[in-house]
Amino acid sequence: MTEAPAQERKANPFKAFLSGGFGGICNVLSGHPLDTIKVRLQTMPNPAPGQQPLYKGTFDCAAKTIKNEGITGLYKGMTAPLTGVAPIFALCFAGYALGKRVQQTGENAKLTYTQIGIAGSFSGLMSTVITAPGERIKCLLQVQQASGGERKYKGMLDTASKLYKEGGIRSLYKGSCATLLRDLPANAFYFLAYEFIQDKVKEQTGSEKISVGSTIFAGGAAGIAYWLVGMPADVLKSRLQTAPPGKYPRGVRSVFVDLMRTDGPLALYRGVTPVMLRAFPANAACFFGIEIANDAFDAIAALIN
Repeated sequence: MTEAPAQERKANPFKAFLSGGFGGICNVLSGHPLDTIKVRLQTMPNPAPGQQPLYKGTFDCAAKTIKNEGITGLYKGMTAPLTGVAPIFALCFAGYALGKRVQQTGENAKLTYTQIGIAGSFSGLMSTVITAPGERIKCLLQVQQASGGERKYKGMLDTASKLYKEGGIRSLYKGSCATLLRDLPANAFYFLAYEFIQDKVKEQTGSEKISVGSTIFAGGAAGIAYWLVGMPADVLKSRLQTAPPGKYPRGVRSVFVDLMRTDGPLALYRGVTPVMLRAFPANAACFFGIEIANDAFDAIAALIN
């Protein structure tokens, strides 16, 4: 695949913007069904005394979703991330490239892992502009069918329109602080894990080329690192973004207090099984798509030059 490590080249934000968008599409197509299960587990109501929970776990949630809604139920809300994922991942990887570029002192300057983490956090800051409203819409569409009753939202555009009418731009961006709370540290570890593994593979092989195998493994491991760090904030974000207006007056702080009081600390990792099942293949597909796109752009540039 590519012939030099990403952190040793002068970062190109525009190229990263394009390749990141393609990688994001690969991520959603491969991982959305398990994301639906994750959100439904995170937001299911507490059972009344003597009653069984709505879902007993990952596989029970999947089975009930398919039984009640068909296989397409696992793809509820996919339009929002699929429509928004290209700009989200594009901004994320462009932000990462920009964060690296401003820290590089020369064309081939190698960044420290601390600098890579800083660049990763910057990527989360940039992408939240699109991520927050996109995930708000996605989560509402994913949980409404599971809750039963009349469907309030008919699709991505209908959801966005109704949210805006109900509370303006603030309603669309509900959960933005929780999104930042998740993405700033999680994105740092995401890119750190990828770069660290690729570096170690190059040290072992003595080659500067990035192989398909190392890209798949490093990308999958990066996804797992992201969710190990970001899972608690993601649980808080999902609850906040799907709650009725006024339920959590102090935002993510109110969600945290309520969750600790009713469910305890383990609830911060509710839905972790589908998350981890999804994390490796989805992010392996993402980074593989990015490297494929980078190779394509390099080939085009070589032809032009």
